[in-house]
Amino acid sequence: MTKMMRTLLGGLLLAAATIGAWWAWLGWETGYSVNPETGEISGPYAAWQVVGCVLTLAVVAAGGGWWLSPWLVAPVMTVAFTVSWAVRAASTDGSGLWAVGAALVLIGTAAGSGVVSLGAHLLRRRLTGS
Repeated sequence: MTKMMRTLLGGLLLAAATIGAWWAWLGWETGYSVNPETGEISGPYAAWQVVGCVLTLAVVAAGGGWWLSPWLVAPVMTVAFTVSWAVRAASTDGSGLWAVGAALVLIGTAAGSGVVSLGAHLLRRRLTGS
């Protein structure tokens, strides 16, 4: 397999895994919860959903960084996750604040996927010498 084909296939698999992680943990959730005692509204995601999604994305980023360049992993994961999140948020938010959330998701996903994929890439180089 040529390097270009490996990069293209790797990028497509990364995008699919990232969108899959969003869907599996967050994509199906649409409702807010109201605490009957305090009236406090929370959501739409529970903490366990966000933690599960972040851990899944960390595994995807680490695998991507191990096998591919962090320069590919971070942008692909960032765009795939941010677009997935923003499409749903924009369709359910009438206030327009989804754009602020999308910017924060973009920054967080870029930073997290960049750091994790770079760490995995450097670890592989150290362990294998390549």
